[in-house]
Amino acid sequence: MLSRFYQRFSRLILWCVALSFPYLVYEAQSIPCNNDIETWLPRESAVRSTYEQFKKDFGVEEIILIGIERRLADDELIEAVCGRVERLPGVRRVLSPDRIQSVMAETGVASDAAQQRLKGLALSHDEKLAGLIVLLSDAGLKDRAGTVADINRELKYCHLSGENSFLSGSPVIVAELDRLGGNKENQKFFLVTLTICLGLLYYWIKDWKLSMAVLGLTLWAINLTLTIFKLCGGEMNFILGALAVMVMVFTLEASIHVIHYFKASQGETDPLGVALKLCWKPCLVSMLTTTIGLFSVSVTDIVPVTAFGYASTLGAVVAVVAGIFVTPAILTVLPNCCIRDEAEQSGIEFARLGNWLMRYSRFVVATSAVLAVVGIAGLWRLDTKIDPLDFLPQRGKVMSDVLRIQSDLTALDSIEAVVDFGEADLPFVKRLQTVRDLEKRMASHNSVRHTMSAASFFPDPLPDNPMALMSLLKQAQSREGKNEFIVDGQQLWRISARVQRMPGTTLQQVHTELAQMTAGEPIHFTGIAPLLEQAQHEIFDGFWKSFTSAFVVIGIVMAIALKSVRTMFLAMIPNLVPLGIVFGTLGWINFPVDIGMMMTGSIALGISIDGTFHFLVRYQEQWDQGKSSGHAVRIALHTTGGPIFESIVVSSIGMLAMTLSSFAPTVRFGVMMASLLLATLAGDLLLLPALLALRPGRKTDAAQSATPVFVGRAKKSQSSTRQLNERVA
Repeated sequence: MLSRFYQRFSRLILWCVALSFPYLVYEAQSIPCNNDIETWLPRESAVRSTYEQFKKDFGVEEIILIGIERRLADDELIEAVCGRVERLPGVRRVLSPDRIQSVMAETGVASDAAQQRLKGLALSHDEKLAGLIVLLSDAGLKDRAGTVADINRELKYCHLSGENSFLSGSPVIVAELDRLGGNKENQKFFLVTLTICLGLLYYWIKDWKLSMAVLGLTLWAINLTLTIFKLCGGEMNFILGALAVMVMVFTLEASIHVIHYFKASQGETDPLGVALKLCWKPCLVSMLTTTIGLFSVSVTDIVPVTAFGYASTLGAVVAVVAGIFVTPAILTVLPNCCIRDEAEQSGIEFARLGNWLMRYSRFVVATSAVLAVVGIAGLWRLDTKIDPLDFLPQRGKVMSDVLRIQSDLTALDSIEAVVDFGEADLPFVKRLQTVRDLEKRMASHNSVRHTMSAASFFPDPLPDNPMALMSLLKQAQSREGKNEFIVDGQQLWRISARVQRMPGTTLQQVHTELAQMTAGEPIHFTGIAPLLEQAQHEIFDGFWKSFTSAFVVIGIVMAIALKSVRTMFLAMIPNLVPLGIVFGTLGWINFPVDIGMMMTGSIALGISIDGTFHFLVRYQEQWDQGKSSGHAVRIALHTTGGPIFESIVVSSIGMLAMTLSSFAPTVRFGVMMASLLLATLAGDLLLLPALLALRPGRKTDAAQSATPVFVGRAKKSQSSTRQLNERVA
């Protein structure tokens, strides 16, 4: 029935795929991108709520800090730069050292004192580097990359581009992340991945037409996934840069399995029908386990990871449907392309591997057990890290600018303090003095590099003359609408601290120590830095939550599909042991898990179960027919070893191609996925057969054969299957 369907509609299916391809490419290329740093932060938490209230109260804007060598630009040129940048549509205001000093002068701060207060923020301590603080407008927030490009253009006009100026700040980092995570950058390593996978496909299939057709199918599946994701309101981010490669890998896996089943069914009266009957159940179960592994990463509270979970789950479904539904149409149109003897020769090699495992099964199991114990011990040493600077190319212009500004001008990490006087009826001077005292306490911390508050714009001490003091207060009151440090009728006062992390000190420790230093005072702390620290804990929790949920749900699915809880536990062992070894190794070498690596465990578990299930279906079929465990293992390796090996190798090489990216999280994700998949390949082809070889029960084939439980063959194929089994034995 299925073969008749494809005989009638294969060309129509392929024409639909071909005609829809240009539209899908257009939609996929126009998907929006969002790498806002705040999206990396936990959405629901007390720390996040405090930060959101802080933004609501003070209307905190994003800033770009421009560092300029003073030997190349006098005060007049710096003021000209300020004027040109301030006229850009994405900029609301620009503050230079001279502009800030003029404001301080209006409130009575001496020139020397003002200059000293600016050191560590808008002026380097040796006064060789000046900093311009650029506050973005609403238009600038909507187009950070465009605003950064406009600023660079103005600097170039003033002959201050390249090595003569330095840009940093979250808009600069976000714009760079958008570039690194965009289609243009991702296409570089994606094209290499396509080329490598095409070569591997031809090596195994030995036909260019079929290889090109399967590769074209993967491109269609990728663009269909991105189009659906876009139409559902999705946005690309730096993590989703790996989505295209993953969908390609999933599609190739499904297609390779279908092609191998088709090869194995040659000689049947209806090879395509037999192949589809053999492959539909293991392929659909593997799709289910893969989607469970992918969807489980969405349990975290970090938005880019959640979006990746949804998008990759969609991609897995599209890939398997394309692989199972469209690949048969290709095989119908190109029926003689994949009939080669190499597959059978490969199967015989894996059957020989089965013979070796029969002799050394105890050694394989014992070695795996030792490695598993060492790996599990290393899991307790795992640590996490999330730092936006780690996402940037270490030798890029943005990173060099950031390091120069951090070294010579000011720290980029900040902790914001809010002093809340509540309903207390205190005069302005008393409030000012309280804030100044708290600011001095904060500045005494070793990690605090610079502080600024409303008190920074008043002389210390305040004038004793009441008339002079009144004049200062009147001047301050006239600027109240332009004040970013006092809001809500002088109830809330802000102290901004620039923090330089010392070796062995985390931002959370600094945050806690500042709270202890000001205990008993009406002050609380917030900012991006504490949220990034919390995100690190969320990464660790999300890693275990996603992995545990994937393990439980996949285990339930496997138990139902295999109709045995015992077999389910046996199936999970060769997949869990390699994961424990790889992640345990990270723990032993003290390599932290980042936002991309946290997803790899549950994803790899979902993918690797595919090969395990294919193997167990074949093994259980032979066992139920009365074969001994060793005989069943050899036949299972003969029939499934090739597609398992080929699909995992293609997947791993596809993942390794991500190392060509200049984006660090993509590189780490690719290396981890390749390592995990290759490790689970060893689990499927070495550890699992070795465990089954130790299965107690019949040592020789039974005289009578039972009916297969999971996958049945057509009656006409039984004689050929029997001949194949005799050859393997």
